[in-house]
Amino acid sequence: MPYALDAEVAELNTDKNRMVLELKYSGVDIERYFNDGGINLDLEALKGVEVIERETYSLSHISATFTKTDAALYRLECQLPDSVFVMENRGAIRIPYILGMQARVRVEVYLHALTVTGRLRNLSVSGCMIEIDLVESIALEGGQIIPGITLEFPNGETFNAEGKIRHIRPFGNNGYAAVGIQFINLSPPQSEALLRYVTESEREAAWRTGMSGIMVYQSPLFIAGQRERKILQREKQEREKRARQSPMEQGVMEVAHRLQVALMYMKTRNIFPQEIFYDCADTLLWLIKQDRKAFLYALSCVRDEAEWVRQAVQVAGKLADMLILRDPHDPLVREAVLGALMHTLGKPLLVSPELPSLKVNMNPAQKAILRGHVDALRQKLQALGWKAGPVCRDILENANELLDGSGYPGGKDDAHISPVVRLLSIIKTINRLTHGRNGAAPRTPLAACRKIHLADKAYDRTLLVEYLQVYGIYPIGSLAKYSGGFLGWIMDIDNKGMPDAVHIVKNLRFPQSNISSVVSKGDLAQLGKLEDIVDPRNYGLHVIKL
Repeated sequence: MPYALDAEVAELNTDKNRMVLELKYSGVDIERYFNDGGINLDLEALKGVEVIERETYSLSHISATFTKTDAALYRLECQLPDSVFVMENRGAIRIPYILGMQARVRVEVYLHALTVTGRLRNLSVSGCMIEIDLVESIALEGGQIIPGITLEFPNGETFNAEGKIRHIRPFGNNGYAAVGIQFINLSPPQSEALLRYVTESEREAAWRTGMSGIMVYQSPLFIAGQRERKILQREKQEREKRARQSPMEQGVMEVAHRLQVALMYMKTRNIFPQEIFYDCADTLLWLIKQDRKAFLYALSCVRDEAEWVRQAVQVAGKLADMLILRDPHDPLVREAVLGALMHTLGKPLLVSPELPSLKVNMNPAQKAILRGHVDALRQKLQALGWKAGPVCRDILENANELLDGSGYPGGKDDAHISPVVRLLSIIKTINRLTHGRNGAAPRTPLAACRKIHLADKAYDRTLLVEYLQVYGIYPIGSLAKYSGGFLGWIMDIDNKGMPDAVHIVKNLRFPQSNISSVVSKGDLAQLGKLEDIVDPRNYGLHVIKL
């Protein structure tokens, strides 16, 4: 099946190894998920109250039966295996990394050019499954040969081998991907070392699950060395800094993650996940209508996502906002938002040995490759057999065109650029200028608008004025610096465009500590004079993943 189903654990009976799931599915073909007599499960749990920790576990070939309990609600009864140790198809025992077991992984995707980091989730003598950030998956696909994969265990020991990607899929709902890698071209010493690491992993898993026996004890492999202890301490401090996201922020972040999942399906499964893209567009529109200002504030939470994702979500969000303000009942808004969400998809499609990453400061040759992203997306959509509607297609083809003919890919002029693309161009350019890339420092919103105003005939100045009337020079979601040494995220502005409510997150007189306090209206004077809008990266204000 092309997509996984989302379910929740309703019951768990460990005495009978039985688990009951509840899931919603509006399709009529759910039985197709059970055609081979078993299902695969990826489980993801978020634990804790003040400090949230994430745990994952995968099960394969689970016997399951389903019962329909309502129009689109199903009850799924699963029979769990007797042991956590699983026999693979190739005859090897697969050891899951459970109950806090961990090892770090480095995957050299392109030799001396791109390395992706992650965590080990299971291990056998034939291969392993690792977990990586979803954004890193753009450089990976099934069948790809990996020049090197390095496993680093807590005590400092390492294992390195060549590999081949067997499968890749989204994992959970928090921005991760699972990658199955087969070890290849192993020498006899490598095979011997790998067997020892698998045996030690089996011993550790047995010890942590409470099994008894003369050979069951904690493996020295998983006793943290000095370097690992320092890393764990730093990660613990980062988790403690993590603030709980509001439901609005969770909704915006989910759109960012689902965009990356959709891209993965396009690259690795050669299908166009139309339902995912339209769901992302509908989610943004629904969030805006729930609470417009909270939505604008939440757009800042994707600031640390990959640039193509961040720009797509933030630009689509503001385009939706401005179009709804003009006409809440405009039937073309949905297609325009869809186009804005998709218009950067061609960039990750171009990742290759010649352009190994979109994060680096690119050389002229790489910049030239990247300018082909519009054609790359057009060709991919054509190959997948998907045709965009007129408004969506207009944005996909012309989002990078400028009124004076200096844009790309077609160099179109004023007469050939539609009103919605003109508006998108203003939003997109301000977004790009206010976020640094390719070594260029981000500009303040005021400086970005001034640059557009001075760009002669490239932009529609009347739309720039409209943009400023809506968002001002201190837009919601920006980080403001006050003369009293305080940094705060702007949550609301008054009729004159000045901050009316600010979420204070740092006092620069105590830079190592974080605070969280909302100051509004008359109390803002206590913060001092508003100096400017600043870059959160300069002050270590990052969005920390689970």
